[in-house]
Amino acid sequence: MKKIILASQSPRRKQLLEWAEVPFEIVIKETDEIYPEGLPVEEVAIHIARQKALAVQPIVEKNSVIVAADTIVVLNKAIIGKPKNKEDAIRILKGLSGSHHFVITGVTILQNEKQVCFSDSTEVVFHQLSLPQIEFYVNKYKPYDKAGAYASQELIGVVGIKSVAGDFYNVMGLPVSRVVQELQRFQG
Repeated sequence: MKKIILASQSPRRKQLLEWAEVPFEIVIKETDEIYPEGLPVEEVAIHIARQKALAVQPIVEKNSVIVAADTIVVLNKAIIGKPKNKEDAIRILKGLSGSHHFVITGVTILQNEKQVCFSDSTEVVFHQLSLPQIEFYVNKYKPYDKAGAYASQELIGVVGIKSVAGDFYNVMGLPVSRVVQELQRFQG
């Protein structure tokens, strides 16, 4: 497999590609994570991932294969973004407590004019969380860079997740097995 450009600063995506033994280097360019109003929820993460890939394309070597991803959390058909502050993180986690939500990761693989875009959706059910658990988690882990205000591999994920229907690694930020399969097809 050719070396891949990962257009993401997510340590979790980096770790997942390393676990999958995919050779890559990280190249990022800040992009606004905005999307057109009225875009179906299922397409939002793909749209943002595509924007990340296109932003990096002009600054990498021609013929580079770029992988970009974006993860959103959806609760009751509403997108839950990254928390703005401590109070927002607590509010988000109280909303997820005792309920189910979806984690959707959009992925774009881009090389010159050729591109493949897809998303993966995983349903996550949380146990009921106590306010002290939530406050402890937010104070210690400061999940302000995480959609839905949590990471599956941190305290709230470890003790709070009751069940997962779908790709667990998608909840971490990248449906890595599908990405590897798509890269193999993409590169022929």
